[in-house]
Amino acid sequence: MDLSKLTPEQRQAVMAQAQQEANQEIMQKLITGMVSKCFAKCAGTSGDRLDNREQGCMASCQDRYFDTRQQVQEALQKRQGMS
Repeated sequence: MDLSKLTPEQRQAVMAQAQQEANQEIMQKLITGMVSKCFAKCAGTSGDRLDNREQGCMASCQDRYFDTRQQVQEALQKRQGMS
C-alpha cells in the first residue's frame, strides 16, 4: 500500500488500524504466555479438571501476571512522559 497517495485522514486511519492489530497480537501473546506459565506452575495430576487448589493457584497467578503488566505499563508511560 502506497501511503503517499492517501489523504492525511486515510493515513491516520491506516496507522490506527495497524496499531490496533499490533496491540491485539501483543495481548494474545501475553495471554498465551500467562496461561502456559500459570498452568505449568499450578496444574497437577488431578485428571481432566483443575481441583479447588489448582483453580485458586491459577487465579492468583493470573492476577499477579496482570498486576505486573499494569505496573510495567505505568512505568513505561511515566518514562515516555519524562522524555
